[in-house]
Amino acid sequence: MSGTSLSWKDFKKVDIRCGKIITANEFPEARNPAYILEIDFGPDIGIKKTSAQITDLYTTDELIGEQVFAVVNFPPKQIGPIMSEVLVLGAVEDNGNVILIQPERKTKLGTRVS
Repeated sequence: MSGTSLSWKDFKKVDIRCGKIITANEFPEARNPAYILEIDFGPDIGIKKTSAQITDLYTTDELIGEQVFAVVNFPPKQIGPIMSEVLVLGAVEDNGNVILIQPERKTKLGTRVS
């Protein structure tokens, strides 16, 4: 087991939701290659913007319409000229490539992971 033990109460503080990527654009101002994503989390949360370093395995065209999981309750973070509002989740390989964590089946936007 790696890392520190986490209580169920601590885990429940992390608000992970399913969203759908509605726009994906190049982010030329980023220090490392990245895209700017707009993700729709449904009517309760709305559309949020983020930066994601996923350019090695994904193109902007193939990301449109894909469902992903993201942490929606971190404080916004300024990344260059954009304010990142969510953290998209992915598995990071040894070579640094990020594989997005996605639902196996289409899921209602805003569904919480628990």
